[in-house]
Amino acid sequence: MPEQKSITLDPVARLRSFISDGGYGQGVKLPPERDLTNELGMSRATLRKALDALERDGLIWRHVGKGTFVADGSQQDGTDASVQLGRQLTPFRMMRARLAIEPAIAREAAINASGDALLRMQQALDRSRAASTWETYEAEDDLFHRAIAEGSDNLLLLALFDQLNEVRRAVAWGNVERQTVRPSQGHPSFAQHDAIAASIAARDPHRAYEAMRTHLQSVSARLFGEV
Repeated sequence: MPEQKSITLDPVARLRSFISDGGYGQGVKLPPERDLTNELGMSRATLRKALDALERDGLIWRHVGKGTFVADGSQQDGTDASVQLGRQLTPFRMMRARLAIEPAIAREAAINASGDALLRMQQALDRSRAASTWETYEAEDDLFHRAIAEGSDNLLLLALFDQLNEVRRAVAWGNVERQTVRPSQGHPSFAQHDAIAASIAARDPHRAYEAMRTHLQSVSARLFGEV
């Protein structure tokens, strides 16, 4: 009988098999890195290289504060350009792009937002304050910023915001270590979001612009230590 040889999959192949065998479908969040290292029997450094490889292939995407997700193949064709662009951007450059674009969108929202748009902003703010996890908070944060883009009442600006978000998702942000399970009541973004929403509701374009810029500068300072 011929000798049977055991086959050891390389880290990338092992990670691919884990995803397919584990039933992780499109849009499903993968376990945290600490769990994956145990499941796959590899170091965190090796795991991150495997994750980087799958992300380059468009099979997963990572979002700071949310985790790692299996890519949605139904959207892949429409976002290829955004994904490729995101892979070429540093997180700092991504924040600079947000600083250039989102304050102007907030200014337009202060001029054009409907009552429904203002309501969606406030609902997102309320849900973010009540969030029991960082993941839930981040989701509501996304909804708040998109509600502002919707409030601009400009389809081109909304499309630009959505593309900006697609690129942001593709940027390799790395891992953010959270010290708490949810944002504290003193989390600076709460007051900053309130200031943005109040400025838009008051129909003050200049104040809305500055409030959004102040918020994004604060986020950039927390991430990078500079603006």
